[in-house]
Amino acid sequence: MAETQVAAKKVKFIITRQDDPKSAPYTEEFELNYRPGMNVISALMEIQRNPVNMKGEHTAPVCWESNCLEEVCGACSMVINGKPRQACAALIDNLEQPIRIEPMRTFPVVRDLVIDRSRMFNALKRVKAWIPIDGTYDLGPGPRMSEKKRQWAYELSKCMTCGVCLEACPNVNEKTNFIGPAPISQVRLFNAHPTGEMNADERIEALMEDGGIEGCGNSQNCVRACPKGIPLTTSIAEMNKATTKHMFKRWLGV
Repeated sequence: MAETQVAAKKVKFIITRQDDPKSAPYTEEFELNYRPGMNVISALMEIQRNPVNMKGEHTAPVCWESNCLEEVCGACSMVINGKPRQACAALIDNLEQPIRIEPMRTFPVVRDLVIDRSRMFNALKRVKAWIPIDGTYDLGPGPRMSEKKRQWAYELSKCMTCGVCLEACPNVNEKTNFIGPAPISQVRLFNAHPTGEMNADERIEALMEDGGIEGCGNSQNCVRACPKGIPLTTSIAEMNKATTKHMFKRWLGV
């Protein structure tokens, strides 16, 4: 009896689609048979295998991005029932129906749910979010970090460049060039690294440029939206202090 009820249960999706970057968005509705343990990605896979909408019309398969399916790669970011999040971690049982799926609008839409996150990646390049090490040979274990510093630095290193914090931030939009919360937090991470700190001033100065940390409006949406629980607002506060100190040092010629 219970199996019959599960088999008869339906799940309705309203998906915002877009054929190409220049075309207008539109919605299309799909209905699937419910299966225990379904998540949004498994539903999208089923629609891809059999792209028939609720009108019974064959349509183009819905396009989206995914990779690890374990909330690690950040590729499957999309807006689900009005909230930017990872589709692989969005369980159907926990979502109100009909389930509305949209692309993140902070970034240009390529097609359907596929977005171009160049804005975020370019911001990471701007703040030099890496450790500059010359050569490809083994340099050994490198300098050690204190355990206290390592613990909070590890929390910042969980960033998977999913873009959810940028989508949630009201200050990141087509009218501004604000780099967003993730790159600011990465400056804090790499400036704390024993090797990365030799480029600390360059990263701080990048944050002081137009579109840098001054663009933050302190809405704190980012820290609430981050799927990894990264303390983004703490990083922003620390980088605010660091840029202020750097500004005075530069003014005093120190």
